[in-house]
Amino acid sequence: MSAEEGGNLIAAKRLLAGVKDHHSPDHPSRRSLLTAAVATAGATAAAAALSGCTSQAQDTAPRRLPAPADPLATQPYRPQGDPLVLQVMAHPDDDLFFMNPDTLHSFQAGTPVVSVYVTAGESTGVNHEPFGPRRRHRRDQAAYSSSRHQGLRQAYATMLGLPHFTRWTTDVIDVGGGLHAEVDELRHGAMHARLVFLQVSMHELSSSASLPMMWEVPGTVLSYVVAQNAPAPANGRGTYTHQKLVDVLAGLMERFRPTEIRTLDPDPDIQVHDKRHPAASEQPGFSDHRDHTATALFTWKAMAQWVSESANGPGRAVPAFSTTAYRGYYNHHWPYNLPPATVALKARFLFQYGGNQAWRCGNPGGCGDYGQGENEPLANPKGWIRSTHRRYPGARRIVVGGAAYEVLGTRAVRREETRPGSGVWGPPQDLGGGTLAPALSCVRTRDGGTLLFALRFAVLEGHGGPNTRDIVMWRDGGWSSLGSPETHPDRTRRTGAPVAVAAPDGTVHLFARNAAKGVSTRVLTAGVWSPWRDLGGAEVQDGLAVVTDRRGRIHVFASGHTTVHHWAQPKPGGAVAYAPLPALPAPGGLPSAALTPSGPLSLRYTLPATPRVFHQSLAL
Repeated sequence: MSAEEGGNLIAAKRLLAGVKDHHSPDHPSRRSLLTAAVATAGATAAAAALSGCTSQAQDTAPRRLPAPADPLATQPYRPQGDPLVLQVMAHPDDDLFFMNPDTLHSFQAGTPVVSVYVTAGESTGVNHEPFGPRRRHRRDQAAYSSSRHQGLRQAYATMLGLPHFTRWTTDVIDVGGGLHAEVDELRHGAMHARLVFLQVSMHELSSSASLPMMWEVPGTVLSYVVAQNAPAPANGRGTYTHQKLVDVLAGLMERFRPTEIRTLDPDPDIQVHDKRHPAASEQPGFSDHRDHTATALFTWKAMAQWVSESANGPGRAVPAFSTTAYRGYYNHHWPYNLPPATVALKARFLFQYGGNQAWRCGNPGGCGDYGQGENEPLANPKGWIRSTHRRYPGARRIVVGGAAYEVLGTRAVRREETRPGSGVWGPPQDLGGGTLAPALSCVRTRDGGTLLFALRFAVLEGHGGPNTRDIVMWRDGGWSSLGSPETHPDRTRRTGAPVAVAAPDGTVHLFARNAAKGVSTRVLTAGVWSPWRDLGGAEVQDGLAVVTDRRGRIHVFASGHTTVHHWAQPKPGGAVAYAPLPALPAPGGLPSAALTPSGPLSLRYTLPATPRVFHQSLAL
């Protein structure tokens, strides 16, 4: 980038320098040769504008949100409506690779799914088969985007148990800011799918813009990409800015009022790229595609805006929804966690998405993303299809002391049992806490108090502003920050979900995965927290298991690349330290540990690429 384009743009360009689009002809892997354009079948009708979706034509700073509700006050929640899942992805097929089989399971449970695709997926505009000699292919971004949308319709129709060329109904909604979105809809019995295409350019109005830059660099503008054969008015011109995209996503949340929002990983792992771990389509230094990260950040910011506007609006009520974030290219770097039958199921839908140039689907732009056709997802050595990882593993609801705790509307809530032993929980009582990741940890202290721990999106500005995470604790109706194992703002974003345990001596031990993929700890003794301390050892996945043995010693287990790693107190009250176990088989899943009635610890985890569970009794 030239010097005259400005300091901020120079810094951003350097950050993104060397990133090869994973859809380019040089990378025939997962999305290797995509094109842009959106296809739809059928007539359209303009819908009412979404509430909360106003924006200026261009913005130079993100809109200031209303002051958040008092975290010490009890904030009312909206009555939770019928279940509905809203999924927000960067590209067509992110759901098929990274969220499935959860999407399929939602349909099977009769839960409607609304899938929102932020980019047009147009890439280089080249759509060709994955195998055999390469022929010269015409570049047509509008047709390629349309072909990918048709592939999604084929895949989702198959998930709903219908023929893959089933005709969908098509609508167009006004999303504000002079923009429109095509919505394709299909029902089969109790199953209901809607696909929403926002059509943000994967690239630019100039060579210096991209979705990650629109998140980070003030003044970045991206075009609205018109898909081939798109219905009016989704075939008009338009542009996206940082705040406009946040407003559109928040407006879609208000429109559909989901009970669960799913998106991608906002804070992917730091990843060294070398001969053993080539970068390929990953952003330099991290284990995911740059668009996945930006889309997840926009989604989390939109959730915070939706909650803030709802809590401070006329109804003054927090929307009641849960959140789930999914890892992306991370899958390539760890043992696969799905058994063959599940992988085959995912591949079935990706086969429909990829389509074939010989198919006659009735869509002028094409019949799928041909680069993902045939057996490409299974043959791809990256193996993205072979795992499904949640970014924040851990307990979603914790029952302790006659109360249940969970994260709802990105805030912590407490529920009372309607009557003792009924297992039926009353309405949520807001505990606040800020914008929280969904996994919680909870301990009871010796004096009968309750400590609740969560990972918080401490600051989530983008647009040149800060972006940090911290671990927070709730006690006696108040919140306090315990900081992060990391001090650099960007490294705080790699912090894992906290896990805590109360020792018999009254101390409370807090553990979290750090940016180096190790484990760090803090200890609460007589009301005073120790500094964060790195426990050393080896790289592990998030999802720590913590248990106390019959002697009162604390043990921590975590899944590594080739074995399960272990940290423990050498004696009760001692400092937790790395304590390797005798050779154990490689883990495919996360460990669970429990104290058995006879005394030994019981360690369980699934093995790679199989449903088989490994079980080991540990007399430590």
